[in-house]
Amino acid sequence: MTHENTTHFGFKEVPKDEKVKMVRGVFDSVADQYDIMNDLMSLGIHRLWKKIAVQLANVRAGDKVLDLAGGTGDLTALFEKRVGPKGQVVLADINAAMLRTGRNRLIDRGLVDNIQYAQVNAECLPFADNTFDCVCIGFGLRNVTDKDAALRSMTRVLKPGGRVIVLEFSHPTDKITEKVYDFYSFKLLPKIGALVAKDEESYRYLAESIRMHPKQDELKQMMENAGLERCEYFNLTQGIVAIHRGYKF
Repeated sequence: MTHENTTHFGFKEVPKDEKVKMVRGVFDSVADQYDIMNDLMSLGIHRLWKKIAVQLANVRAGDKVLDLAGGTGDLTALFEKRVGPKGQVVLADINAAMLRTGRNRLIDRGLVDNIQYAQVNAECLPFADNTFDCVCIGFGLRNVTDKDAALRSMTRVLKPGGRVIVLEFSHPTDKITEKVYDFYSFKLLPKIGALVAKDEESYRYLAESIRMHPKQDELKQMMENAGLERCEYFNLTQGIVAIHRGYKF
């Protein structure tokens, strides 16, 4: 149970103003290995999950999309195809090392005309009200200190009729999957992290942060509390991941 001035960093309770720095340390550490990390954490399925999230976002040519916690730019590249030359995607991340990695990768792929970059905190987005047709946060919400503030901020910058998409590791829907996933996350993943990225602690935090993330129904309620409507979620891979979608009217 956290107190008013503390929050979770994995299973630890830490001062709220310390969490941002601690999360930054994790992602500074793993930025260069981030795609490998995603492959390890998802057994390679994260690319399929991201494609499904983009399909559920229903963005069209000419739309403006905010890809929050956009990391190495996977979702940005998928959105860029959908919005076309008349649309725009803003790749945003609180972490400079992640943003730099994503920017370099997208430029290397020749994606330069309709992508912008912004280093931002999801809790207080520096964009005008009603700016984006879609705001997506992929595998990032669990690292945010004040998730309610972030969801309110995301709703504020969304145009009426726009969608918030939250793609996140979630909670398995059956006991067998839960047991297997727990064993993998807590016993194997940190060891693999130590071998591949020379960083056991960051991988341990990432596994713990998934367990501390709100369950599917709780996150749906948080989205409704932030002012989103017609909120729903889609469990993928037996709930190991869930995609939440809500609309602003």
